[in-house]
Amino acid sequence: MSLQLTDITLTYPDGDARLTALDRVSLDVPKGSLTAVVGPSGSGKSSLLAVAATLITPDSGVVTLDGSATTGMSRGELAELRRDKIGIVFQQPNLLPSLTAAEQLQVMAQIRGDKPRSARGRALELLDVVGLAEQADRRPHQLSGGQRQRVNIARALMNEPTVLLVDEPTSALDHDRGAAIVDLITRLTHQQATATVLVTHDRTHLTAVDQIAEVRDGRLSHLELAY
Repeated sequence: MSLQLTDITLTYPDGDARLTALDRVSLDVPKGSLTAVVGPSGSGKSSLLAVAATLITPDSGVVTLDGSATTGMSRGELAELRRDKIGIVFQQPNLLPSLTAAEQLQVMAQIRGDKPRSARGRALELLDVVGLAEQADRRPHQLSGGQRQRVNIARALMNEPTVLLVDEPTSALDHDRGAAIVDLITRLTHQQATATVLVTHDRTHLTAVDQIAEVRDGRLSHLELAY
């Protein structure tokens, strides 16, 4: 099991009380599978993703990656875990305007200390995988919205993560481009053997995911297998 959330409860201060964002949520995401997390705005989807990414520590419950619980890890250890094990695709690509598509990816490898030549090779390989081989030397303003999102996805895969977490990747795209991005994430999940969680409010493109988890009012209210 590559990613496992067990009895996760997360609350936030709300005046003199506390607001429950996640209420005893449990979710298993096997290696090489894609789980879509759906639900209305404010239901707890983003909180679930943040906990899975170890960006937020829950009040209770356990996050387990590759059989190792993150409970008790220091900030430094969690940062190292995210660097080496977790790829995050944010809703907005947030690409650096001065860097080419290839350089956006190379920066991730340089943070880990990889040699520049090997980083360049890995970046070009991933850009080819996401269909952007010919755009490697273009900067963000020279790319379409769909292409920038593909760079975003490739960047998240640069350090060969075990877990891929994707936040609303189609929100700024039209229907056809959104469908293409979900298809790409599905294909890469199987090719790269990641445990992938895709948070979305749109069920339109989810015909090929492995399971769908519905979150309402902080609770995992429904889990279904998708075929």
